[in-house]
Amino acid sequence: MSSEINCIALIGKQNNPLFIKNFSTSHPDLKYHYIAHTSIDVIEERVSNGPKNLDLYLGLLYAMEDLAVYGYITNTRVKLVVVVSVTDGIIRDADMKALFRKIHTAYVSNVCNPFYNIDSQKSIQSKAFSRSIETIGLNARTTLEI
Repeated sequence: MSSEINCIALIGKQNNPLFIKNFSTSHPDLKYHYIAHTSIDVIEERVSNGPKNLDLYLGLLYAMEDLAVYGYITNTRVKLVVVVSVTDGIIRDADMKALFRKIHTAYVSNVCNPFYNIDSQKSIQSKAFSRSIETIGLNARTTLEI
């Protein structure tokens, strides 16, 4: 059985939305903005209460309806959130870690652009970044297995 990525979101270190990509046709964008913002509380709780380990992958944050929300936090406190539609089961952590590494690599490539202001609270407008996230999301739809 396979699952589909419905949304990939990047949240800034000051909890501002940097980028939210909706892959779903059945849910409106507003739903994924809400999910991304509610996941901030769970991420902050895990980071502040958890042991100071080196693993940036936070795992399954929570599930609601038929959606599972996974989280990852970078060293610069940028939060990555992936929303997956799951009907029967949970996705393997190894698959999600690989997906988050790809998203993180795309973000690092965007940040390395000399014209990008890392301290800006504006959302990411780069077309190259948007294309790379879209490619990652569409390719992951076929590779995530339960």
